[in-house]
Amino acid sequence: MSKKIVVIGTGYVGLPAALMWAQSGLEVVGVDINENIVRAINQKTLLLNESELNELLASPDVQRNLIAQTAPCEGDVFVIAVPTPVHPLKKVADLACVRDALHSIAPFLKPGNLVIIESTIPPLTTRDFARPLLEELTGLRVPEDILLTHCPERILPGDIFHEIVHNDRLIGGLNEASGQASLEIYQAFVKGQLFLTDDLSAELSKLFENTYRDVNIALANEISLICEDLGADVHKVIGFANRHPRVNILNPGIGVGGHCIPVDPWFLKEVAPYNARIITTARLINDEMPRRMAEKIRKAVNNVKNPKIVALGATYKRNCEDIRESPAVEIVHLLKDEGYNITHFDPLVEKMQYASIEEIVKGADLIVVLVRHNQISQELKEKETIILNAMRTPGVLILDK
Repeated sequence: MSKKIVVIGTGYVGLPAALMWAQSGLEVVGVDINENIVRAINQKTLLLNESELNELLASPDVQRNLIAQTAPCEGDVFVIAVPTPVHPLKKVADLACVRDALHSIAPFLKPGNLVIIESTIPPLTTRDFARPLLEELTGLRVPEDILLTHCPERILPGDIFHEIVHNDRLIGGLNEASGQASLEIYQAFVKGQLFLTDDLSAELSKLFENTYRDVNIALANEISLICEDLGADVHKVIGFANRHPRVNILNPGIGVGGHCIPVDPWFLKEVAPYNARIITTARLINDEMPRRMAEKIRKAVNNVKNPKIVALGATYKRNCEDIRESPAVEIVHLLKDEGYNITHFDPLVEKMQYASIEEIVKGADLIVVLVRHNQISQELKEKETIILNAMRTPGVLILDK
C-alpha cells in the first residue's frame, strides 16, 4: 500500500496516529497551526508524555516518513483529528475546528481521496455537516467522488501506545467504498478488531462509551453524597453492596475530567434533549462535585484564621499528566476566587512541580490531596512525620480515595 496521509491536528489523537502510520512505512504529513509543535516534530525534539511515543518519534522509519507543517498539502487520505469542545454555557458542540479543518483541505481534494474524521462529533455530523460542506467547497460529490468516514479514536492518556494498537476500532463509512478504504488504512498498524459500520452508528457508539462511564460515575458520586448526609462511610457501604454478584458500583471522586467524558454526553443531549434525561442528570451531578469538594475544604479550615492550604494533584486522573477539564483545577479556582490562600502542586505537571514536599507544606494548615498519584501517596507515607512537623496546624484531607 502506497498512500500519502495528511493528518490535520497533531495533538493527543492526531500525533500518535501519525507516528504509527509513519512507522508502518506510509508517507505522513502532520499539520498543526502551532509552529512550535511543527518545529519540534521536524527536529525530533518534541517531548511526549509516554516513553514508547518518544521512541517512535526518534525511530528511523518515523524520521524518514513523517514531516510536519503548518498548512495542508495534496495527499491520498486526509485525517481530521482536531478538538470538538462543548460550549461552556449552551452545552452544545463547537465544531469550529472541524469546519476549519475541512476548509483547509478542500483546495487539495480530488476524486478518489478519502477523508476520515477521528474527532469525536455529535450524531449526524458526518452526513449532515461534513458531507454538504465538502461538496460545497469542492464541487465534488460525497461519497461518490470523495470518500468519507468517521473512525472515532479510542485511546487513553497514560497508555496511548498500547491502546491505539490493540483497541478495537469502528469504521463508520458513508458508503461501503469509504469503509473499505478506511479499513485498509487502519490495518497498517491496528491489531485490534476493525468493525465496518455506518457513520451514524460509529458516532453514537463512541458517545455511548463515554456516557456509560459518566452515568456510572454519577451514581457513585450521588451515593457518596447520600452517605455523607447520613453519616455513613461510603467506601464501606459500596464495598458491601459490591459483594452482590451483579453489582459493581464505582468509587466516588471529586468530579469528572479529561476531554471525553465531561464533553461527549452533552452531544447526545444536544440531538435528543427529551430522551437524554438520565444522561443530563448524570452530567449535572458530576459537574457539581468540584463545588461540593470545595465546601469540604472550607469546613476543614473553618476554625483556622487566614488558613494556608496546599493542594496536591492537578490532573484529571491519577498517574497521568493531562489537566484538561480537571476537576482538581476547578476546585482550586473556586477557592482562590473566594480569597483563600491556596497553592497547587503536581509532581507530574510541568510548572506545578516541587523540589521537596516538606518545603511546600512549610507553615501550612491543611494539605488537600485532590489527585492521589502514586508519587504523592508514597511521599505522604514515607515523610509523614517530617511533613506534619513542618506545618503550622497539621491537617491532611484526602479527597481522592
